[in-house]
Amino acid sequence: RMETDCNPVEMPNNTVFEEDSDYRDFEGTDVKDMRLEAEAVVNDVLFAVSNMFVSKTLPCAEDVAYINVETRERNRYCLELTEAGLRVVAYDFDQTDDRLQTPYHETVYSLLDSLSPAYREVFGNALLQRLEALKKESQS
Repeated sequence: RMETDCNPVEMPNNTVFEEDSDYRDFEGTDVKDMRLEAEAVVNDVLFAVSNMFVSKTLPCAEDVAYINVETRERNRYCLELTEAGLRVVAYDFDQTDDRLQTPYHETVYSLLDSLSPAYREVFGNALLQRLEALKKESQS
């Protein structure tokens, strides 16, 4: 799973999912495909890039989605999102290049950090502002 800013739902330790219960089909809800995961990734970092959106051309499936991103340096990438993480699969929107052997990144932050110094700066500044706001909040 990709990192997001939300807290996971805490389940009591004594919760048991019986094999014959209604929860048996709960796992099947993952068939929502990776598109929702991809949308969450986009929403998380859109403020720090020039453009970012889930590809409508390349197929999303339950195990893969594609995200187009344009950095503030105007470089375009097509990212593949899978359970393994995110990686660059092409240097343009809505493309994949099977010859490209790029490493997987566990988080979108790590991937963008490696691709875009401007992302790093904008994200860092946003983090700083958030910390300053929290500090003021705690002092009042």
